[in-house]
Amino acid sequence: MNHLKIGMIGFGEAARAFASGWTRPDGAVFFAYDIKIADPRSASQIVAACDEFDVRYADEARQALSGAGLIFSVVTADQALPAARNAASWLEAGALYFDCNSCSPSAKIIAAEAIEAAGGRYVDIAVMSPVHPARHLTPLLVSGPHAEAAIETLEHLGMKPKSAGEKVGQASSIKMLRSVIIKGMEALTAESMLAARRVGVENAVIASLQASDPGIDWAKRSSYNLERMMVHGARRAAEMREVAATVRDLGLPDRMSAAIADWQDEIAALSVPADIDDLGSRADSILERMDKERDKGATAIR
Repeated sequence: MNHLKIGMIGFGEAARAFASGWTRPDGAVFFAYDIKIADPRSASQIVAACDEFDVRYADEARQALSGAGLIFSVVTADQALPAARNAASWLEAGALYFDCNSCSPSAKIIAAEAIEAAGGRYVDIAVMSPVHPARHLTPLLVSGPHAEAAIETLEHLGMKPKSAGEKVGQASSIKMLRSVIIKGMEALTAESMLAARRVGVENAVIASLQASDPGIDWAKRSSYNLERMMVHGARRAAEMREVAATVRDLGLPDRMSAAIADWQDEIAALSVPADIDDLGSRADSILERMDKERDKGATAIR
């Protein structure tokens, strides 16, 4: 691990959270490449984040990946496969490629083929909870033929990996199918609470839920669920499309996963600030923006 080059593809919230807490081996050098570096509107933010977490920013993928013994891919779900194919061009022989993205098992298998064909060692990683506040200590599931070596390496960085099996796709399957429940509860919250707020019965609905299941603080959880969609809905929608693909690949209907993706996308697209944590205020803000968008659409049709 000493004097090792570590490359990161994507330097958003998750990558920054990992980098902020890693145990740094002596002489190790960290590089990050993010496609947003090419956009003047976001480049300064990427550079500032790299400076904050003692990571060298790269203007192109080659600079971050050439000679790297470890590579962390932490991009959006729709960019995971292109990122793997691009990385294959610059891989060091034997490099461990940690695919930390929320993708279907079938997508990860295709990515693994590209990495392995280039001489790399592909590792399926599932990030199993929000990266804050745990940062690098966020629970990880690891699967694939190189899982044992991957776990040892991740532990050297101070991370908390756990084996999910020896096949690529096992870790991601757990992540994907868990998300039907987690992201589905968020979508259900939006549909229920926005409608309840519209007619002024949200307190009664919350009280009924609280009586049925007192182990959950329903008001607090409902507000949290809305916040997740408001802030991270676009990324969650992309993940749920991967979940839908996972379910379809198993020969099962994906109607719930597809609907969840639609709700996540719709709430995220409203760009409503989530700085107020009161459930009623969040619901009002969303409803107000939804009404404006509906009226705008009706005007355009006329």
